[in-house]
Amino acid sequence: MQKIRVAIAGVGNCSSALVQGIYYYRDKSPEEAAGLMHWNIGGYTPSDIEVVAAFDIDRRKVGKDVNTAIFAAPNCTRTFCGDLPDSGVLVAMGRVLDGVSEHMAAYDERARFVIADAPQPDEEAVVAALKAARAHVLLNYMPVGSEAATAFYARCALKAHVAFINNIPVFIASNPIWAKRFEERNLPVIGDDIKSQVGATITHRILTDLFRKRGVKLERTYQLNTGGNTDFLNMLNRHRLASKKRSKTEAVQSVASRRLEDENIHIGPSDYVPWQKDNKVCFIRMEGKLFGDVPMDLELRLSVEDSPNSAGVAIDAVRCIKLALDRGEGGVLEGPSAYFCKHPPVQYPDDQAHQLTEQFIKEHLEKVKTEHGAPGPLRRKGQAGP
Repeated sequence: MQKIRVAIAGVGNCSSALVQGIYYYRDKSPEEAAGLMHWNIGGYTPSDIEVVAAFDIDRRKVGKDVNTAIFAAPNCTRTFCGDLPDSGVLVAMGRVLDGVSEHMAAYDERARFVIADAPQPDEEAVVAALKAARAHVLLNYMPVGSEAATAFYARCALKAHVAFINNIPVFIASNPIWAKRFEERNLPVIGDDIKSQVGATITHRILTDLFRKRGVKLERTYQLNTGGNTDFLNMLNRHRLASKKRSKTEAVQSVASRRLEDENIHIGPSDYVPWQKDNKVCFIRMEGKLFGDVPMDLELRLSVEDSPNSAGVAIDAVRCIKLALDRGEGGVLEGPSAYFCKHPPVQYPDDQAHQLTEQFIKEHLEKVKTEHGAPGPLRRKGQAGP
């Protein structure tokens, strides 16, 4: 199998967890690989992913090897695979646009972005960098609310003929205009707003679906989240939260037996608690009525390391989008988008989204088998690739 050549826009906590994960699973066998939804996707394992280009705007990261930059402030996610070798890929200066909220200047440098004193690239420069790196896919990890910056990198992906995974709640895959652009260029796109493996939204969705299937009338619910990373600091600017709240709210509304009135549902980031760092604490409350209109309520507290939780999904999204590239499929990948993201173009219950994604992977294997005969044995630990 050829390597999956990944470019990253935004070398923050989520990128750090993803890069660490690529190395963490590199020397493991399938039997040792706990924490993955899939060890193998269409012949690709985690070790088949490599970062070939990266863009950021922080002076502590720009010009540094990407495997060093992922540990630089203000990143604060847990180090579970440190002492990485140099990758040979230097973090390039990115385009700021609306990627940095003005209110962050009032906070300590250890917690916020510090813009590098370097020329910002135009689209042509980023496109040239993507082409020179021979990237297959660009991952968008801009801060929440980065509408202009996300559009900038999406245009660059189109011009460089690179697939696009939109991990944030700015609407690209779920915007018909953008979706059509990727379809016309025959480039696959997955989005929008990546789910976590077991995070606040996926848990809230499962519980809401459970109420529906068990005949419980959901009357009101909230989801409150606190954290201490740059994502939560950025979201103290409530003007940047519109798409995030819409994304998370629709993810839950879409699986309810009936839509709740706006005043009966509240979902969204609530506050920045510096000492929590990358730990996210979620509080969910659900109130409903059982048989005979007898009231009931459910309360849940969830504590997770936010960025590894996201990376566990991103590592599958990268491999699925490479399958689409391999078989010449462009446009929005509907099943994977519904399974991996909070705000896909089409919302499905999670069990159905899972089935659609498994079918997507199965179709790739069947096509490979038809075109090339039965595939050989999968590589194991210590085996060289073809």
